[in-house]
Amino acid sequence: MELRALRYFVAVADELHFGRAAERLHIAQPAVSRRIAQLERELGVRLLDRSPRRVRLTAAGHRVLAAAREALAAVDRVQAAAGAPAGTMRIGTAAGFGARLERGVDALREHPSALGVDVELVDLPLTARLDGVRRGEIHLALARGVRSAPGLRVLPAWTEQLFAIVSVRHLAAGRPAVDVADLDVGGLRIPSRDHGLLLPGALTAAMRKAGIDTRAGRLAGTVQDTIVEVGLNPRSWTVLPGDQVAEIRSTRVRAIPFAPRTTITGSVVVPVDLPATCAAAHQAAFGD
Repeated sequence: MELRALRYFVAVADELHFGRAAERLHIAQPAVSRRIAQLERELGVRLLDRSPRRVRLTAAGHRVLAAAREALAAVDRVQAAAGAPAGTMRIGTAAGFGARLERGVDALREHPSALGVDVELVDLPLTARLDGVRRGEIHLALARGVRSAPGLRVLPAWTEQLFAIVSVRHLAAGRPAVDVADLDVGGLRIPSRDHGLLLPGALTAAMRKAGIDTRAGRLAGTVQDTIVEVGLNPRSWTVLPGDQVAEIRSTRVRAIPFAPRTTITGSVVVPVDLPATCAAAHQAAFGD
């Protein structure tokens, strides 16, 4: 079994789309399909349900995804312990940062202190991202909704508007804005803790006032899984930031801004002892 196949599988599982996964990996789509088919043969299970219109994880796929993330994180730790190649900057990221990540990496490469530096993206759940920075395995990480973290410096860098994602058949689908109180108390769908958001206090307070407990919302796997589920159910809904909304491809859902307008802060997370000039450069690279 090749680590490359696990990385390809994780990318497809995050995107639930072979084309987008291939773009993220910077390789041709047929290569991704072949590697995952080979992985399925080696494991003797089907990891993905494929159809012309959608890709979904099977029950075995969900189990293998968790193990694959752990395996890849372990490999990253081994490589870091051995010493990353000189001139390599490792950035902890995840699906959903899209264009911001591309702009940020370009900006970092143009900074005088980073000329000739190679950039390696490390796809990890939020907790693992922060732990990677804390252990020195990752140079910086991107995160949303994180205000502080022990042993780390959290640098607010950008702001995104939050949207309610609803089915096109939802009663609020045609509105220009929506109040949390107008959404079904039991309809909240939350991406798994690895993929989800740390929602800002203003929104969670509004949810509590409306009788919605964010801890009681049903977990729905990846962000893409959640979007698919919301599109199939006219009563369910979820919350996503603007950058992730821009990446939605489904025609079965609508993104509606909250009223009053609600935003979430995105941050660059770096080691607490990083020199101030470097920290400021990282913060500016990914800022609005």
